[in-house]
Amino acid sequence: MLGCMEIGVLGATGPAGRGLAARLADAGFDVIAGSRDEAKASSVVDELRERWGSRVAKLRPGANVAAAAARDVVVVGTAWDAAIDTANVHADLLAGKVVVAMANGLQRVDREFRAVLPPEGSVAAAMQARVPDARVVAAFHFIPADALAKLDTPIESDIIACGDDDDARRTVRGLATSIPNLRAFDGGSLANAIGIEAFAAVLLTVNVRHHGKGTLRLLGLEEGDR
Repeated sequence: MLGCMEIGVLGATGPAGRGLAARLADAGFDVIAGSRDEAKASSVVDELRERWGSRVAKLRPGANVAAAAARDVVVVGTAWDAAIDTANVHADLLAGKVVVAMANGLQRVDREFRAVLPPEGSVAAAMQARVPDARVVAAFHFIPADALAKLDTPIESDIIACGDDDDARRTVRGLATSIPNLRAFDGGSLANAIGIEAFAAVLLTVNVRHHGKGTLRLLGLEEGDR
């Protein structure tokens, strides 16, 4: 059962990791908010509890090693340029688990963003190469960090989950749809993560040039069977 899962978030003191950790705790999951500095993780969890009270009662702080040791799912929520190395450091603890890769490799050049893709094709694929015994799923790429952090505001977005393990993709889609208003679609194998990560650069460029906060919403589709 999804509700019984324990989820670790590596880099939960950064904007994206912090927001997703809070959302998952609000959805009823046991969540370990990890950081390289456990004191910093404790400070962030205290701030979230002060703001959201019992809604994040199932969120607890820990070092990244504690988050990586979470029983069922581990989210790599660090900045993109640290995501691959962070997964590699904790490879032994991540073996056999569903590992969510949510980072977009990005470089800003004037008024646009450009994708930075490793030799493996995507950050998610590079992560899978470093942690071959994990079941890596690319997901949650198009949701702004500030939208994740606002628990009282529904998220107007869809996610696409890409990974080589069918059950892992279903698990991540289930986690996503536990968050109100969020829909999740099956994007196939991890090879397709390159399209997700590259499109993030286009989407952010549109937002910069049109002064908006656009995200991804797929029309003409129903979620259907996971």
